[in-house]
Amino acid sequence: MNRKTLVLPAVIGLLAPVLAGCGGADSGGKGGAIVVGTTDQFVATKDAPAPFDPAFAYDAGAWNVLRQTVQMLMHVPRGGGEPVPDAASKCGFTDTQNESYRCTLRSGLTFADGDALTAEDVKFSIDRVLKIKNNNGPVALLSNIDTIETNGDHGIVFHLKTPDATFPYKIATPAAGIVDSDTYKSDKLRDGFDAEGSGPYTLKTETEGERVVKAVFTKNPEYKGDLELRNDKVELRSFADTQSMEKALRDGDISMMTRTLQPEQIKDMSENPTKGIELVEMPGLEIRYLGFDTEDSTVKNKAVRQALAAVVDRGELASEVYPATAEPLYSLIPNTITGHQNAFFNKYGEPNRPNAAGILSAAGISTPVKLTLNYTSDHYGTATKKEFEVLQEQLNATKLFDVGIKGTEWSKFRDSQKRGEYAVYGMGWFPDFPDADNYVAPFLDKDNFLNTPYVSSETRNKLIPESRRAADRASAAKPFERIQEIVANDVPVLPLWQGKQYVAARDNITGVEWALNSSADLQLWELGRGVS
Repeated sequence: MNRKTLVLPAVIGLLAPVLAGCGGADSGGKGGAIVVGTTDQFVATKDAPAPFDPAFAYDAGAWNVLRQTVQMLMHVPRGGGEPVPDAASKCGFTDTQNESYRCTLRSGLTFADGDALTAEDVKFSIDRVLKIKNNNGPVALLSNIDTIETNGDHGIVFHLKTPDATFPYKIATPAAGIVDSDTYKSDKLRDGFDAEGSGPYTLKTETEGERVVKAVFTKNPEYKGDLELRNDKVELRSFADTQSMEKALRDGDISMMTRTLQPEQIKDMSENPTKGIELVEMPGLEIRYLGFDTEDSTVKNKAVRQALAAVVDRGELASEVYPATAEPLYSLIPNTITGHQNAFFNKYGEPNRPNAAGILSAAGISTPVKLTLNYTSDHYGTATKKEFEVLQEQLNATKLFDVGIKGTEWSKFRDSQKRGEYAVYGMGWFPDFPDADNYVAPFLDKDNFLNTPYVSSETRNKLIPESRRAADRASAAKPFERIQEIVANDVPVLPLWQGKQYVAARDNITGVEWALNSSADLQLWELGRGVS
């Protein structure tokens, strides 16, 4: 088969592939497990004892495990768009204010062990996330729930504190994964790597020390939902680096490699295709940014943050570190999401040292401003170090800043960041769902993902609630545009770039183009075997 590079139109709700699947006819999963490689690391530590507990897990890698094993009331369909029922048979708002949301469960639902799944289990699962309220967990996605009411075994109603048209998306995430009260405690995380539910697969893990090296997903015969499984078993193998993962693909030890391919790999595979291996490009909604502890003395004055925004060269950063895989980003909301505008470019224009110098001088800030840029050394791939080296060079070249950089393993980095140990830090964001709200609220709302001390009353108390009242999401563009203007002025975060996604696979694997959606959700049930 000739190599194909598949480009998908990056329009929410229209994420349909231009081409059909790679390979030949679906084999229904015959021929043993389909083996998929990833560089995601799954580690149990003192600070992160329960990587796969829905009340704790809140990163793309862990969610990609949970999506295979726990079931949600709703799920986003393969081509994107609004969520559709999965564990539910139907769901919808019962009022015009988007404050009351009712679901009816499918009949005959059971967990993988055969225990009946009822509305009480749904209530238990979501109440549990809210009760545990883990500092690193996804509780903010569900915190707008006021009360949950059950009606028999199949009826459940969510009464919200304030209107929220995005609520269907939120209960389609693993934060609302349904677990069994017989195996999960209501007030305590489940330590280790077990994950049990009513999803399309059951899970078994192989570990070395406190690290998962292999997650084996086996078709769950008890699954009743909207997903169609095209295989019986998938193995997800964790690699220490992308080079060893690529070697495993070329040697035939794995059938597909996904997060995270590095720019040089993508370039080489594109320019020098290998027989039997196909590179597939997919739409991506990942963003990267610098975050600030706005209470830290070094960046507390917003003039320092504004000066950084005025001199960072996003174009150079994207072209030098991520050629053909990233583009400059001038807003928290990426350019394929309704409500996006280039707020940072509108305010600061092209990188401009005199402008930055004027901002610092007007604020009475002496230069050079000494800063350390902190980044995670292992979570987003090896290119992250080079990215921060380029940022360091850019900033130091202005003589306005004296910048050092420091890399830390993700298992330590994330907790240190949330504790406020870093004045400036680099992070990435893979959306929980493809709506502008999910690029704003996790950074600016109460109980936000970053645990930031920054507060914009206008954003938090007026604009976010206003945007959520809009059932037609296009009509929410105005408050989102205003939010972006506030962020560009106050710079609690500094957006850098928006990325594309790639996977590489053997050409006898079908469904590759559906295996990763625009939000970086891994959909292993789409993979099958064909004829090369």
